[in-house]
Amino acid sequence: MFEAFGEADPDEVAAWTDRWLARRGRTLYLWDDDRVVSMTGVGGPTPNGIRIGPVYTPPAVRGRGYASALVAAVSQAELDAGRRFCFLFTDLANPTSNHIYQAIGYEPVRDVDAYGFERP
Repeated sequence: MFEAFGEADPDEVAAWTDRWLARRGRTLYLWDDDRVVSMTGVGGPTPNGIRIGPVYTPPAVRGRGYASALVAAVSQAELDAGRRFCFLFTDLANPTSNHIYQAIGYEPVRDVDAYGFERP
């Protein structure tokens, strides 16, 4: 849980997860037999595009192309549905995801800084 959310209150993470999953059609899962091997979501629609993410693959099954296949399929489905573009955010410090997204066809557009604030 730390990997996806950093240091967070477990109750807040559970509540966020419940809210996310309640939004039908926003989260897609890739199954291999009886287990989920990757997931992604869509959200943040604009008049012409939509954000792909979050994207997650459990560490035990990484490196098998699951996230690549899922992100490519979801992106293509959104384009086929009439979106002019899809966009996503990635961590510049993660060369694996950067390589994968560019191999799928995504191109870097802009750097964005993220800031965190401590609770009082």
